[in-house]
Formats: sequence, structure tokens, C-alpha cells
Amino acid sequence: MGGKILNLISFELEALEVNVYSSFPNQPFTFPRPFSSRARRGEGCNIFSGDWVPDPDAPYYTNDTCSVIHEHYDCMKYGKPDLGFVNGRWQPDRCDLPRFDPWRFLDMMRGKSIAFVGDSLARNHKDSLICLLTRAAEPKPSWPSSKQTVYYYGEYNFTVTNFWAPYLVQHEQIDEDRPAHTGLWNLYLDEPDDVWAAHVAEFDYAVVSASSWFYRPSMLYEAGKIVACHYCLLANVTDLTLRYEMRMATRAPLRVLSGADGRFRGTAMLRTVDPSQYEGGEWNKDRNCVRTRANRSGKKRLEDFEFDFRKLQMEKFAAAEKAAADAGGKVRMMLMDTTAAMILRADAHPSKYRGWTPEKHFTLHNDCVHWCLPGAIDTWNDMLLHMLMSA
Repeated sequence: MGGKILNLISFELEALEVNVYSSFPNQPFTFPRPFSSRARRGEGCNIFSGDWVPDPDAPYYTNDTCSVIHEHYDCMKYGKPDLGFVNGRWQPDRCDLPRFDPWRFLDMMRGKSIAFVGDSLARNHKDSLICLLTRAAEPKPSWPSSKQTVYYYGEYNFTVTNFWAPYLVQHEQIDEDRPAHTGLWNLYLDEPDDVWAAHVAEFDYAVVSASSWFYRPSMLYEAGKIVACHYCLLANVTDLTLRYEMRMATRAPLRVLSGADGRFRGTAMLRTVDPSQYEGGEWNKDRNCVRTRANRSGKKRLEDFEFDFRKLQMEKFAAAEKAAADAGGKVRMMLMDTTAAMILRADAHPSKYRGWTPEKHFTLHNDCVHWCLPGAIDTWNDMLLHMLMSA
């Protein structure tokens, strides 16, 4: 496989993922229909359009008060020198987005369940929620399987579950992975991963996200047959674009969550693509994220595959939302468009300031994809609570 192809392949060892990123815009953002909030001047509010402002009250937890912070996100423990990354608050343009209230959230969730489905960024999001809730309650954790973690809040009869499903659809590795992540995978694009899909009837709320694993070489199946591949370089197999793979692998999970087969009857959220923010070279050749403050709104934009993937997510979400409405509205669909907020926070990635367990074939690389805890990712849960209260 040639060097040009290798440079496009993303890296993740369950804890480190890389996307293609550019800081130069080629098209403007478009945002989904806004959620109402405490709007100023009588105007509507889009909570996904705004800027970062100082928050002198942050952080609301630390690595001493929250035991679930994964070592890959524990920037305080591993000595990140500039703690400005913990102090920002997302401020929408024409309204206020209140900070997450753990007591209000738990009271709203009495007798309910929420699932975070996806790759290690879904886990990053879940960890943030558990940490924010520690001010009000501590959960009892359990591990039904290697790909499922459950946190139960007995006083509230409330359950948080995290499902490891990096492609969202069924997948299997058929060729050994290597340092540049050139191992080959089978992806069954029309089959949602049973790791989570078998449990959808149990969810009141589901937050779904995945992106970075799609950059790996893969054989693409539909209806049980090979239809194409992505970077496989095999004779007599059509090599389709990454966009096709992403489109199909997004559509299948959203069909389930829109209530197409009658199992899911809750609220589904699709979280948009998260930007990786490497600078100064290739991801596996000392690229890093060394900024110490947030960028201002409009200073960075998505392009290339990340821009296309977000556009595909919007497209497939709109189709799923319509399908849910046509089916009688028993399912509520929501889009959590965190992309514009997070592209401004290159300062809030772990970089080299996190733990690491050496494994075969792998060396330590800077992490400019995941988010420090506490930090900017906590605003995802500000958004989550606001969206649930506003719907």
C-alpha cells in the first residue's frame, strides 16, 4: 500500500483516533433547525452556533473526585501544563446555555435509561456525564461483556450504558493490524451491530456517534455479498470512496433508531463528526496539538472527508427524522451538532499528557482527537440536558 494511501488512514487503539483535518475553509457551515432556549431580544436560538467564553466556576469535578476518568483523558494527572482547557464555557449567539445540573438531570431520568453507542469518543462523552453526575450521586458499575459497560444509579433507578461499536454496523477483522493500521476489516453496511442493536428496546435515550474507524481498509458487504471495498487494492473488487462507506454505515443504525422495525420507541440523538486537530506533520510522525487557548468562532472550518461526513450525517439524519414522523412519531429524533464548538478547542486535547499501556505493534503518539476530562467535552452534556428539556 502506497504512502499516500497510508497517510489517509486513521489511527485508533481503542483510545486514539485520527481524522483528516484542515484549518482552511472551503464551504460555510450550515446548522440544523434550532432548539429554543432562554433567548435574548425575543429571538430564536441555535445552541450549536456560538463562541467560547471564560467560566470562572469550572472545573466542576477533577480527577480526584471522579474515578471513572480513563487514563487516556486524564490530562491533569499526567501534567498538562496550561489548565486553561478546563475553564471555557460554550455561549450560543443569542441565548444562554446553562451549565449541566446533575440533580435536575437525575430527577428527569428517574426510572429511565440512556445508551452511548459508538467508538472511544462515545466513551469519552459517557465518562464526562458520569463525572458531572458525581456531585449528586455515585453509580454502581458492571460489565456484562467486554463491549458493554453499565452504570446504575439505584436511588433514581437510572441506567447509563456504553456500547463499544466503532463502526455502528457489524464488522470483523480479517487481516492482522499493523503500526499504521493497515489491517483489513469486513463491514456489513446494512446490518447494525448486534452489540447495541439487540438492546434497543431497553433504551429510553440513545446517543450515537462514530467516525474515525471508517478510514481503515475494509471490504464492504450488503445483503451478505461483497459490493465494493475501501483501500483494499484487490483485483476485481471495486474500490469505492470513503463517502459511500460512511453514508451506508450511518443509514443502517438510523433506520433502527427511527423505529423502522418497531423495537425502539425512545429518543435518538446523532452526534456529528468530531474534528481531529493535528498540526506540524503526519499523525504518526510527531504531529501534535500544542495550542493553549480556544480559537474564536469562524477561525477554523472542516473540509475534505470530515466536511463530507458531517454533510452525510445531516442528510441521513433528515431521512431518519422523516421516517420516524411518517411512522406516527413514536420515536423522537434529535441532532447534536457539536462540530462547530469543538473545532475551536484544539487546546483541549490530551496531546502527550495522558497515560498509555504499551502493546504489540504500537508506539505512543500524541492524542489530538480525544478530549481532556474535565474540559471542553463537558459542554456536550450541557447540550444534552438542554435538548432533552427543550423537546
